[in-house]
Amino acid sequence: MHFVEDIVAKGVRERRFDIERQGRVVPGLLWTPPDAEGSRPLVLIGHGASGSKREDYVVALGRRLVRHLGYAAVAIDGPVHGDRRTKTGSAPDAPFFDFGQMWSSDMTMTDDHIGDWRATIDALQAESDIGVGAVGYWGLSMGTILGLPTVAAESRISVAVLGLMGLTGPTKARIATDAATISCPVLFLMQWDDELFPRDKVFDLFGALGSSDKRLHAHPGRHGDVPLEEFEASERFLALHLGA
Repeated sequence: MHFVEDIVAKGVRERRFDIERQGRVVPGLLWTPPDAEGSRPLVLIGHGASGSKREDYVVALGRRLVRHLGYAAVAIDGPVHGDRRTKTGSAPDAPFFDFGQMWSSDMTMTDDHIGDWRATIDALQAESDIGVGAVGYWGLSMGTILGLPTVAAESRISVAVLGLMGLTGPTKARIATDAATISCPVLFLMQWDDELFPRDKVFDLFGALGSSDKRLHAHPGRHGDVPLEEFEASERFLALHLGA
């Protein structure tokens, strides 16, 4: 793990890092209390398609988990997003379409991203000033497409917030199989008028989750209209299961 930027502002320390894994770089952001000592819960934050680790809601969630709960939080760029992009001068929606193409054609993408998250947890556990304790996951839309299989595969993750996704798409069979193996508590968020994922497919995915503790929160509005109160609910749910 190589830290390339270190900033403290408004009670939160933000560090930009790179991890080298299998010949490629995993770029990420880490948020911790400025004077962090000892063990603390860690929340992995997965961003949506066309976003990045620096998406406003990702940064805001990471900072609030530090300020309100004293947790550590980390986000990494997804495939063909953020600092992983090799194309320059692309249109703003290019990562969205590039991801859709990769989702359809690259069957190694999901397992590669799981490996990237595992390498991130391993690297943070090796940093003496971070002290990783219990681990949670938060990710919507693309953050669920790639995050749900991560939660299923990574035994260190003990609670998850997922959503804005249905049982559909190129990897729906994989996602259905992985969903059935998830046993940790899950908060699932949906938008009632989601234009990307039909309501019945969202219900199918929620029903496929194997956890005995799963909760569905639904709000009116389109795919990107998740209200602030659901970020507050996410914080409470993570705190309930990750502790102090």
